[in-house]
Amino acid sequence: MDIFNKIKTAPGALGKYMAKAHGYFAFPKLEGPISNKMMFLGKEHLVWSLNNYLGLAGHPDVIKADADAAAKWGMAYPMGARMMSGQTKYHEQLEQELADFVGKEASYLLNYGYQGMVSIINTMVDRRDVIVYDSDAHACIIDGMRLHFGKRFVYPHNDMNNLDKELQRATKIVEKTGGGILVITEGVYGMAGDLGKLDEIVEMKKKYNFRILVDDAHGFGTMGENGAGTGEHFGVQDEIDLYFGTFAKSMAGIGGFVAGDKKVINFLMYNMRSQIYAKSLPMPMVMGALKRLDMLRNEPQHKEKLWTIVKALQGGLRKAGLDLGDTESPVTPVFLHGETPLAMHVTVDLRENYSIFCSIVIYPVVPKGVIMLRLIPTAMHTLEDVEYTIKAFTEIKAKVDNHEYPEEEASMAVD
Repeated sequence: MDIFNKIKTAPGALGKYMAKAHGYFAFPKLEGPISNKMMFLGKEHLVWSLNNYLGLAGHPDVIKADADAAAKWGMAYPMGARMMSGQTKYHEQLEQELADFVGKEASYLLNYGYQGMVSIINTMVDRRDVIVYDSDAHACIIDGMRLHFGKRFVYPHNDMNNLDKELQRATKIVEKTGGGILVITEGVYGMAGDLGKLDEIVEMKKKYNFRILVDDAHGFGTMGENGAGTGEHFGVQDEIDLYFGTFAKSMAGIGGFVAGDKKVINFLMYNMRSQIYAKSLPMPMVMGALKRLDMLRNEPQHKEKLWTIVKALQGGLRKAGLDLGDTESPVTPVFLHGETPLAMHVTVDLRENYSIFCSIVIYPVVPKGVIMLRLIPTAMHTLEDVEYTIKAFTEIKAKVDNHEYPEEEASMAVD
């Protein structure tokens, strides 16, 4: 059989909607300066779909830092992988400042967050080891575990009783293999916005021998008194063995980092294939990250503004009777019950009649019968934006409850 046959016979759970979705529901083009309002298909929309939590993407100081670095070094320097010819004192400076910020001994830069998490998992475990992970783990964690030749056990999302049982199973296996146990959780779950139970997980270290890896992509910069993440929020940062953060969210950039004890970070530096064999982060990314990190540390007003918007938006939506699930973070999911056709019509209504752009999430990302409209509040938004959005979503909910939307799928593909 021709391997390309699957393009027609098995396009994928999302790919099967391509003809109706491309350019509108999927791969839409947001244009203009990054802000709370941007252009979509020639019309200004209020945008709740950018993980630019602290509003740094369009901040003039950040833009200047990026531009100055590009003008001085270009996008090519340094050439080569870090291990061979891509090392600079600025990369090392950024790593130490990141480590200090999240309360760890050392850190190591990653070219991309997704790629980095895959490689961390692949490097830290071998066939003797067992991974225990949360069922709602991000795709990068799942893909990292696909490279693991040993056992892996999943526990239902945030179910600590089940985690205890899986740790019992894992312990029996490693006692025979001579391996170790790695527990993987997220700090903030990026779809539903709820928090991993880091305090309860680290408490289990008193009973079981394991290490914990925390993916805190959505918690870094937003959670904790100083923005050092979900571990700081729970007061257990010291108990987290490997802390992963990305620049793609609060830092509004590209790249990421992993932090922990220096001996562990040194091991990763000399064994992570995705970094050993990949070009070093370009200087504008590094210098830009240094500027962003400085703003995280010394300009708390960005995080304070973010949480002002978060509390107003989530409080208003809940008061209006909308279901936000268990979110405790800026991530603001609005859950509706229905299938893909309803999700399409709601999205079209929001964009065409209310000029509100937010992400639509359907199966297989969420269970069948569930529709998630995912809003990401940022420091760029205003209380006027919040008030308008609450009114719009209140009206949308009433239309859903009254079955006012057509039953057939909407088609809004854009060439």
